[in-house]
Order: sequence, then structure tokens, then C-alpha cells
Amino acid sequence: MPESKKQMDFFERYLTLWVLLCIGIGIGVGYLAGDSIEVISDWEIYRVNIPVAILIWLMIYPMMLQVDFASLKEIGKSPKGVVWTVIINWAIKPFTMAFFAWIFFDQIYSAWLSPELADQYIAGAILLGAAPCTAMVFVWSYLSDGDPNYTLVQVSVNDLLILILFIPIVGLLLGITDITIPWNTLAASIIVFVVIPLVAGYLTHKIAISRKGQEWYTSKFLPKFKPVSISALLITLILLFAYQGERIIDQPIDILLIAIPLTLQTYFIFVLAWYGGRKIGLPYQVCAPGSMIGASNFFELAVAVAIALFGLQSGAALVTVVGVLIEVPVMLSLVRFANKQRASYN
Repeated sequence: MPESKKQMDFFERYLTLWVLLCIGIGIGVGYLAGDSIEVISDWEIYRVNIPVAILIWLMIYPMMLQVDFASLKEIGKSPKGVVWTVIINWAIKPFTMAFFAWIFFDQIYSAWLSPELADQYIAGAILLGAAPCTAMVFVWSYLSDGDPNYTLVQVSVNDLLILILFIPIVGLLLGITDITIPWNTLAASIIVFVVIPLVAGYLTHKIAISRKGQEWYTSKFLPKFKPVSISALLITLILLFAYQGERIIDQPIDILLIAIPLTLQTYFIFVLAWYGGRKIGLPYQVCAPGSMIGASNFFELAVAVAIALFGLQSGAALVTVVGVLIEVPVMLSLVRFANKQRASYN
């Protein structure tokens, strides 16, 4: 079977470029604004920064519009795939991410990073590892000719499991690394960045389809929100790098140091999910998107929680942003791998 010729949308295809541009713009804004930019960090309630919360909500709400909990009744059509992906996402991935982060930031990089900064970087990696992808995976599934029904079911399952498992897993792994956990802020972050947009997305989905139908909702309504989500992401990155600019100028190598374990973790989880899925007999159309879900991250949530827990200037927030930076090129390489393997898949 020939390799898929499907293409990503313009903004998604060049997301890495937009992130790099935002790094430059953010550093420039931070340099020009000087200390005056600090006023933004004071606009917060229960340590949740209000401007950032609005931007993150604008990122996440459009993604939640794609979730259809009615699809959960289809879970019986691919139970093995759903169970395998849940195991990868929640029983393996958070812990391997924490392990990779500890090995690199606390051990291999000990000559370059202070213990305090290493802890911040580990915390950011943990937040990424505990947030499985719920949005971009639709793109990866489409590009690799995955089963769209399975993908929708798995994303819906993950959105529900995030409500239950994200806080205890993050709390456990941060506790193991002796990082102080502001539990009230962690709980508030989940309410603000998951519960509220999830409920709002579900209600919007239900009302819109009942009035206009599925075809209008999919082809007319959802595309209007994609620019909103991407624009909010880019503005958030500019704000983040306005605060991180001085550190990046002083220590530009930190971006590379962070990217290495995040990239290795992504490939490791994909390989485990892919070959494990083949071993248990998953069809290609389930194994491909299932492996993509395991490998990619809900980086919007990770960014939001990192800012809420540790602040705009934290190393944890920087790690989650580097997660955004590497997401597209790494995942596209995995899409190419899956498409090349499709003809010989059995």
C-alpha cells in the first residue's frame, strides 16, 4: 500500500516554526519591557494566573469540542486496543518519563544544572508524562490512516481518566522527587483547565448537533475554533518566553538539554506501544493511533499546570514549552514510520 499523502493544516504543519518565532518575540518583549512585565504575574487567584488561564482555556476548549462521550458505547469494538493504550498512557508512560527526567536532569546533567533547577525540570517532565494527548492525536491518526472511531473513543476515555488519575499520579511522582506540592493549586488547575472546558465542550457539542446536525458541526463549526486554539497557544508561548528570556540568553544550551530526554521518552513509548500492540494482535488502524496517543502529550494542560504550580519563570514551565517545540517534528517522524510499516503490518 502506498505511503499516505495526507497533509496537515498549514498552522499545524509549521507549529515548530511558530514556536521558534514565539521564542524570539517573547525574548524581545521581555527584554524591552524589563521589570514592568512582572505586573502580569501578580494577576492571579489561588496561584492560577488569570491572563494565562484565559489563554489556556481558549486552547483547551476547542479541543474538548471534539470529544463525544456517546462514542464510549463503541468501546466494545476495539476493547483490546483501548485497554492496551490505557496501560501505556497511565501505568507506564508517567513513570518512564519521570525516570528519563531523573536520569538526565539529576544524574547525567549534574555538572551543568543546580539541584534546584534539576528538580524544576523533572517536575515539568512529570507534568508532560502524566498528560496523554487528547487533541493533536486526531491529526496523527488522520495522517497515519488510523481508525477515527477508535481514536475518538480513546480520546474520550483519556479525558475521563485525566479527571481521576492526573492529580494522584502527579502528586505521587512529585512527592517521590521531594518537590513540594500545593495540592489546592493542583486541584484548582484541573477544575479550571479540564473540568470546566470539558463540560462546556460537551454541552456545546450536544446542543449544536441537536440543532444543526453532525455534518454542519464537523465541517462548519469545529474549523472556526482551530485558529483560536493555535493563536492562544502562540500568545501563551510569547508570554512564557518574555519571562524566560534572560535565562535562555544566559544558558541557551538548556533547551537542547531538555529536548534530549523528552525526545528519547517519546520514541521509547512509541516503540513499546507499537511492537506491544503488534504482539497482542492489534490491527494497524488501531495500533497506529494508539501508539501516537501514547507517544504524544496534552502539552496545553502540562503548560497550564506548570505555570499554576511553579510560575511563569519556572524551569518546569520551560520544560513543558520545549515539549511543544519538539512535538510536531518528532510525531511526524513517527507518522512516516507507521505509514512505511503499513504494507508489511500483520
